[in-house]
Amino acid sequence: MSWHLQNPWTALFRIAIYAVAWLVLTDAEPVSWFVGTPFVVFATWASLRLRPPGGARLSLTKALDFVPFFLWQSLKGGLDVALRVMRPRLRVAPGIETYRLRLVTPSARILFLNTLSLLPGTLSADLRGRRLIVHALDAGRGEALRAEIVGLECRVAAMLGEVLDTAAAPEPSREVL
Repeated sequence: MSWHLQNPWTALFRIAIYAVAWLVLTDAEPVSWFVGTPFVVFATWASLRLRPPGGARLSLTKALDFVPFFLWQSLKGGLDVALRVMRPRLRVAPGIETYRLRLVTPSARILFLNTLSLLPGTLSADLRGRRLIVHALDAGRGEALRAEIVGLECRVAAMLGEVLDTAAAPEPSREVL
């Protein structure tokens, strides 16, 4: 028996969520269901493929804690870059940091990669298997940057109820450009 038949309640719940979203987007226009039905079915199928039932669970309290962190880091990141480029003498010492991911699920990794680019002076440049390449505007902040990356990964894991893979301990690697 395949996984999607073992837990039909998950599929029904997701169909309901996507159907309600469609109703909201179309102002409950009945004729929109000619287009909406295939989209709801496809969205449900895609979500079950990308996030099978029984995976990590989102912690509402950790998600609520994450929102102010996310907003603050976005503001700090934007101000940091703006202040660097507005000065008469450009203050950058770019470098590449390699980080071994401990997050396991694709959705956790994607959230982590996208949020990491909001940390002051960082950009998720490439992902090769479990190795993340991070471009940093200030390579001299090596240990502080690594601590921010580890802290962010722990926050994402806690929010999504994911256990970090301890066998994939972070390995430091830095290259100044």
